[in-house]
Amino acid sequence: MKKIKKKKGFRFSNITAPFKNEKNHKKAGYFILLIAVYLLIAFISFLFNWKEDMDKISEGWAEALSNTEVLVENSLGKLGALISHWFIFQGFGVASFIVILLFFIIGLKLIKIKTIPIGKSIKNGLTGMIWLSIFFGHFFHNIYPILGGGVGYQTNIYLSAIIGKIGIKLLLLTSLIILWLPTIKINLTFIKSILRKLKPKPETINPLEMSTEKEQENIIKTPNKIKAVEGKTETPIEKEKTEEKEDQINIEVTESGKETTLTKKEIKEKLEELGDYDPTLELSQFKMPDIDLLKDYGDSEIKIDNDELEANKERIVETLGNYSIGIASIKATIGPTITLYEIVPEAGIRISKIKNLEDDIALSLAAEGIRIIAPIPGKGTIGIEVPNKNKNIVSMHDVISSEKFQNNDMSLPIAFGKTISNETYVVDLTKMPHLLMAGATGQGKSVGLNAILASLLYKKHPSQVKFVLVDPKKVELTLFNKIERHYLAKLPGEEDAIITNTKKVVNTINSLCIEMDERYELCKQAHCRNIKEYNKKFISRKLNPNDGHRYLPYNLLVIDEFAI
Repeated sequence: MKKIKKKKGFRFSNITAPFKNEKNHKKAGYFILLIAVYLLIAFISFLFNWKEDMDKISEGWAEALSNTEVLVENSLGKLGALISHWFIFQGFGVASFIVILLFFIIGLKLIKIKTIPIGKSIKNGLTGMIWLSIFFGHFFHNIYPILGGGVGYQTNIYLSAIIGKIGIKLLLLTSLIILWLPTIKINLTFIKSILRKLKPKPETINPLEMSTEKEQENIIKTPNKIKAVEGKTETPIEKEKTEEKEDQINIEVTESGKETTLTKKEIKEKLEELGDYDPTLELSQFKMPDIDLLKDYGDSEIKIDNDELEANKERIVETLGNYSIGIASIKATIGPTITLYEIVPEAGIRISKIKNLEDDIALSLAAEGIRIIAPIPGKGTIGIEVPNKNKNIVSMHDVISSEKFQNNDMSLPIAFGKTISNETYVVDLTKMPHLLMAGATGQGKSVGLNAILASLLYKKHPSQVKFVLVDPKKVELTLFNKIERHYLAKLPGEEDAIITNTKKVVNTINSLCIEMDERYELCKQAHCRNIKEYNKKFISRKLNPNDGHRYLPYNLLVIDEFAI
């Protein structure tokens, strides 16, 4: 009878067989070592180029890899930059290098090169990676944020809310003692044995081996026969050894001199000799813009139209009289574009009653729109602002050339225009660091932004202020392209100084936040509350550049058409 062959069924060993093959072990080992080398090069390159590559890879893997126009500085291209960004910036910071070490250990183990145990290495490596990430994120995040990475930063925020900053320090110290000290075994006996081996042995001379037979007999017979030389005794053999040493070359020893240091008085005299630091020296040839660049509209003196004043007064009195509101007195203050009528109502008249008549008064005056100030701050009167029929032009030439703007000690002076009393209105931008200019279309928002920028250009040197301009409409701020080389700040790798792509705005603001954190740390070290105090100390040479201190220009972020 013919034997029937049985069909082989599924066996788990068929799957695991390739992993038992030693050749496959070596292939896997070499592949893992290759990955380790790749990560090492990518990580090291990332440490030097992470700021330049940040905005190019923050959009995500798919966007960065698919867009051929995106170019990065990492030595291993976009893939290397993305992997490094994920491991270091978003992950465990510089502690991610432990992953490379573990890859090397596993790879060497697979190709039969003895190393430390894999299981113990992975356990201690992962524990150390987490500990170091939290440690760097707690102590060094404000100085160099990538040391602790995203894991270290977020973990510190979470732990700080629960146990506080002091609690984090205690936790790090306790975990260091519990996790690491038991693993460090110090064998004192082994160390002592090594020290004994390293200690040089005293040289012994056997006279019986170095002398002739006759001399040996004499030495044996007369062991106490010695010769006195300058208070010392030496045998004939020692004398011979000494004569050999006389032929050796002597070593000439030169003592190093002690470095001289300056006293506090000498340091003070040296600083007085140097004088204050001048931040404008780098661009000493730079010329501030001339006032003639601005258009002069002629005499800014206000012309009074008595007929218009009298007509407006009669209409205001008549309109209020129709609602039984009597007026005790009325006064007019004429401005370049509007006139302020200050009225004193009769006793017993409620202010809210006049406030509600704003539309009626505007209708009776046939004006574009009026504003009622009830009451005027600091005065016992009610103000009614009425636009002039013949308006005077308030030019930048007038406000920039005014004595109030030119002779002030403000950090960032801004000439916004003129007041109702025809006086130049100048404010310090540092007193309102977050300024929102709102209004309907055609109300002068962009004109206001241009006034801010023009004021600073006429007052500040390029070393004292830098602009970051965002213009999504691409038409409002293009005029300032010409000052790119001196005043405009931009991210490395960007072609246009004025940002028009809204996707890049987030990266720019993030970089400004990083710079802001670094400045807070510098002010903390210098014991200063703001940039003005810090720069004053730096200019007077009370801060050392070797400690990381530098002159800080004002960074001004301007966004035109901020949409929510």
